Amino acid sequence: MAFGTLAISDDTSRKSLADVAYERLRDRLLMLEIKPGDLLNDDQLAKDLGIGRTPVREALKRLELDRLVVTYPRRGTFATRVDVTDLAFISEIRTQLEPLAAARAARVASAATREHLRDVMKAVEAFDVAGASVVETLRLDASVHQGIYAAAANPHLEDVLIRYDNLATRIWCMVLDRLPDLEHHVREHLDLLRAVIDGDEEKAAELAKAHVTGFEHAVRTALFAA
Repeated sequence: MAFGTLAISDDTSRKSLADVAYERLRDRLLMLEIKPGDLLNDDQLAKDLGIGRTPVREALKRLELDRLVVTYPRRGTFATRVDVTDLAFISEIRTQLEPLAAARAARVASAATREHLRDVMKAVEAFDVAGASVVETLRLDASVHQGIYAAAANPHLEDVLIRYDNLATRIWCMVLDRLPDLEHHVREHLDLLRAVIDGDEEKAAELAKAHVTGFEHAVRTALFAA
């Protein structure tokens, strides 16, 4: 499957080759194109990406910190397995930090940032859920969450949330075609974005928490229905 980066910005002009390798490999891992448990050969990856081995190795080190790959001595580097039992642990963290980020974004976001979030809202409103590909759906979801994380203007909080959102995305990919109400999951971003834009900290936090718990419930429903 060919796809672009899930990151909000497509501007690679100022990115290092290691950054480019990291983003491309991250997306392949998130989309499960690189399957859980697959061996990652840096020579082959370098050829596939058209990038040297050194940037690829640097990217793999970053991906290990993100818990997307794991390296074993004398065995090599592998894509981490997607264990649905991790869903509860990931959700436990996100239910605490997502509301914090949303409330902070509602409080501190600049006028320019709020205008950007309005553009994200328009994209959500116009999004054709039924006709969209998996990549398009995940890219839209990333634009909402990463937009709010950035708006919170706390780089440490943003970094942690992106990592856990990525781990949740891998689990989501396993059941995306079986989710009972994907339309609702996408559209409920609208109220969350509106609360942040309007500066309503309490409502933003409440909706962010509901969104995470709703995600966990929807994934569990899909898994039990399989």
